[in-house]
Amino acid sequence: MAEGPANDAPYRLLDGVRFGAGVVVQSFTNLYGCEIGDHTRVGPFVEIQSGARIGASCKIQSHAFICEGVLIGDEVFVGHGVLFINDKHPHATTGEGELQTASDWELLETRVGDGASLGSGAVIMGGVTIGERALVGAGAVVTRDVGAGEVVAGVPARALPPR
Repeated sequence: MAEGPANDAPYRLLDGVRFGAGVVVQSFTNLYGCEIGDHTRVGPFVEIQSGARIGASCKIQSHAFICEGVLIGDEVFVGHGVLFINDKHPHATTGEGELQTASDWELLETRVGDGASLGSGAVIMGGVTIGERALVGAGAVVTRDVGAGEVVAGVPARALPPR
């Protein structure tokens, strides 16, 4: 693992990140407790949370949010503003009115297979798997698994017929 990204950029929060070789991270990013594979590029205004894992040779475009529990394979394209969600029943407080802690909710793991592409503005709900080489259209809301090589679009995302 490398000691840090291969480039220098101002205004980055990098805390406890495991970097592969040749990783490029742009300005205005928050990366903490995550793992980023070799030769991956992370654009500006991206947050990658603790426990997330990004594979090698990925491209993460600006304004993406990759939360805890997200596992992204190699050679994955994550478009501008892609948002991952890791909780199907989010609440700020418990039934007693106390702020929730990690033990008060269920973390849903989400997987993105090698070579998949996620279009700009897509929302990926927690607990789904997106298969290898799948394509998620821009603005889609993925609420269920996407098969390998499948093309989906819409709200909710549905398979498009083969061309």
